[in-house]
Amino acid sequence: MRHAVLGARILSISRIAVLPFLSALSDNTRGILAMLLSMAAFITNDALVKLVSAELPTGEIIAVRGLMATALIALIAWRAGAFSVSRLALLKNRFVLQRTIGEIGATVFYLTALFQMPLANATAILQSVPLMVTAGGALFLGEAVGWRRWSAIGIGFIGVLFIVQPGADGFNAASFLALASCAFIVLRDLSTRRLPKALPSLTVTTLTASVMTLTGFAMGLGEDWKPISPQMLAVLAGAACMLLIGYVFVMVAMRIGDLAAIAPFRYSVVIWSILFGFTLFGELPDGATLIGTAIVVATGIYTFLRERRLARAGTHRDPVRGVGPVTQEDRPPSRP
Repeated sequence: MRHAVLGARILSISRIAVLPFLSALSDNTRGILAMLLSMAAFITNDALVKLVSAELPTGEIIAVRGLMATALIALIAWRAGAFSVSRLALLKNRFVLQRTIGEIGATVFYLTALFQMPLANATAILQSVPLMVTAGGALFLGEAVGWRRWSAIGIGFIGVLFIVQPGADGFNAASFLALASCAFIVLRDLSTRRLPKALPSLTVTTLTASVMTLTGFAMGLGEDWKPISPQMLAVLAGAACMLLIGYVFVMVAMRIGDLAAIAPFRYSVVIWSILFGFTLFGELPDGATLIGTAIVVATGIYTFLRERRLARAGTHRDPVRGVGPVTQEDRPPSRP
């Protein structure tokens, strides 16, 4: 199994998931708690980088955060044995290149959008990715998608329009940037489905984090980099740690319980984004954004459960995991 060995080693790093006071809980309950923690960690990363965006240019943020995140990820990957010669040789694959391009585009466009729009709005738009991945799998990979899921995709995109509000006063170019980041995430996730089965996630993740760091430095050639105060450095270090925590605990969540029970809780990131947006930035989503978010989340959960049901019936198979759309398990620590 592609992730079995690495998954076991990552689980051994994350003993908090099986601490004695949690031992009385069911696997599904512990998995849900781990998913909630991972989503909170991811949105904390977003909030922290948004905090420093008023002082530092985007490329500098990506580069400095990337240096710290890459060091942490590389250490875990090395401990997990992800750097063997045979595994590194598998990186010579065009889908690895496509996935890396997708990650670069997703990160640059998402952060640029995030720095110009409310946190909750950017996060809500990002939740349309599972719908886009399902549509992309049908259009580009020939995966079977029935009328129910196509209907859910169409309704979900209506929800996106509520969030983006084209033609309304609340619309700005940042909304287009957020949608562009979704398109790059689809490229990343569809490429992930075609990666060699023997290529560990941590190997790909380390490569991606390294390339993202170099991208940040390249962007710096056209930016006016600023001195980083100890406070800002601490914030970026916290963001890097949150990326790692999010990645580790989403891996834990997807492995210790039933996928159908746990995966829908990935949408808790929307609640976290509203809380963080209001607490840190004084942002509150308007009524249209809340309606659109509810539509996107509902159709996303329906699509996942529908694909799960088809997978159990043996009529649909996801090339990555065997079931359902690509979820946060495939999102690397270099998450936007």
